[in-house]
Amino acid sequence: MLKKFILIIFLFIFLLPAQSQTILTGEVTYNVDSARQELLQNPIKKLGSKLVSQNLYDKQHRENLKYFLQGNVELKDRTLAFFSDGSYAVMYHNDKYHVWYYSNDGILTNTEEKNQLEYPYKSYKYSIDGKLINMGLRVSEQETFIYTPSGKLIAHWLGENAYDSNGNIIMKRKYAK
Repeated sequence: MLKKFILIIFLFIFLLPAQSQTILTGEVTYNVDSARQELLQNPIKKLGSKLVSQNLYDKQHRENLKYFLQGNVELKDRTLAFFSDGSYAVMYHNDKYHVWYYSNDGILTNTEEKNQLEYPYKSYKYSIDGKLINMGLRVSEQETFIYTPSGKLIAHWLGENAYDSNGNIIMKRKYAK
């Protein structure tokens, strides 16, 4: 009996640490409803006015447009995304939690804040006066769900195309890896 007890203790001590190092991984899959539910939980508060005021005009507007015309959107200090309506977004590499959206003339129109940097992550987009414009769930590099503040689907981005709830392409974007 004592030998069995010692053997059980021995196995417990040496096998438990090996079992605790096992890492389970898996890909989370979202649909329109589950993405909406995820986003409606605990939205991020609006950005501080000081941070917004520092970015009211894109100081590198002309340079960013030049890079776009050259097809270069991944720069040393920032990533650019250009949209079919003429607007564009800038994410600086020293602050990847924030994205700054500008009109085609370089005036700040919206700000976005992410809750984390790893997929899937939530993002909340605000007007410059702090009103929640939309919220997004970035599932992967290629897929994002975007909703109104009340939870109505605005767009489902898949790659370069944004689709409405009827499957129609409503906008395109261009970005590089």
